[in-house]
Amino acid sequence: MAALAARGTAALPARLRPLWALPARRALAAAAGEGKAAQPKPAFTDEAVQSLLYKMTGLDLHKVFRPEKKGLKPPHYKLMTEAQLEEATRKAIEEAKTKLIMPPVLNEREPIDDVLAEDKILEGTETAKYVFTDLSLSIPHRERFIVVREPNGVLRKATWEERDRMIQIFFPKEGRRVIPPTLFKDENLGTVFQQDRHEDVLNMCIAQFEPDSPDYIRVHHRTYEDIEKHGKYDLLRSTRHFGGMVWYLLNRKKADGLLIDMINRDLLDDATSLITLYHMLHPECQSAKEAKEQKLQGVDLIKVFVKTESQREGYIQLALQAYEEAMATSSAS
Repeated sequence: MAALAARGTAALPARLRPLWALPARRALAAAAGEGKAAQPKPAFTDEAVQSLLYKMTGLDLHKVFRPEKKGLKPPHYKLMTEAQLEEATRKAIEEAKTKLIMPPVLNEREPIDDVLAEDKILEGTETAKYVFTDLSLSIPHRERFIVVREPNGVLRKATWEERDRMIQIFFPKEGRRVIPPTLFKDENLGTVFQQDRHEDVLNMCIAQFEPDSPDYIRVHHRTYEDIEKHGKYDLLRSTRHFGGMVWYLLNRKKADGLLIDMINRDLLDDATSLITLYHMLHPECQSAKEAKEQKLQGVDLIKVFVKTESQREGYIQLALQAYEEAMATSSAS
């Protein structure tokens, strides 16, 4: 494919929506006579949602700052006073919080299929497509004007895939390739998952694709499903991807496996946050109604969820029983 760079002040398309999704808007109840607004479901970016997700993610400094697999270097030691150590720890925590900022969760972008002109007089004059790209530095990539002239004379807007390729050619982004690695093909992901490299896959996916692209969403969903299938939730705990995984699972009412994992690891506060967020996403469920009416918290909140919503009631009850027995033994000693 030939590519021509067209500079200048070409007319730009209408502004696209920002990458981060806007909070959900309230919608009026459909039933006539109700006169009440339907309760909106929270958005991923809502402050209450982010707070719960961040709390469940955890902050394990050893995992956040674990050594990267690079060339071996001699360790660096430094003598510190108690005050200096506290200051260094504080800075490490602040840096860790930055590393744990969650990537956006977006709906898949609408395909581009806009024909601008059909010039039959140009049909057959060329055998290759020509791509014209506005290279003005002041224009955001989302608003950059990119068009394609087909050999049959059709002038159309570039597809998202063509746009991503041209933008990477003229404005290279570190960690991103013009042609995505074959690693992201479905037939290859399974091999990487067997090596427990789920976090590596997601990090590479964020670098390679835009967050509303079909491949970005597909790879994330495949990764979450594999973790859910094999119960490997801890692989993403204390990483920036844990919140997105929780959001994905709860929206699909797949909370049981993660709930059992949290209880078995004595993360009862996280388990409570998990059910709280589940109720926020599914306020119509019986568990949410009973929890609201009885103002349930802690273990009682989990028990009402297990009784009314869980598909693995026996497993979770056993995990809760083991937890309560361990707590009773610890209190007695």
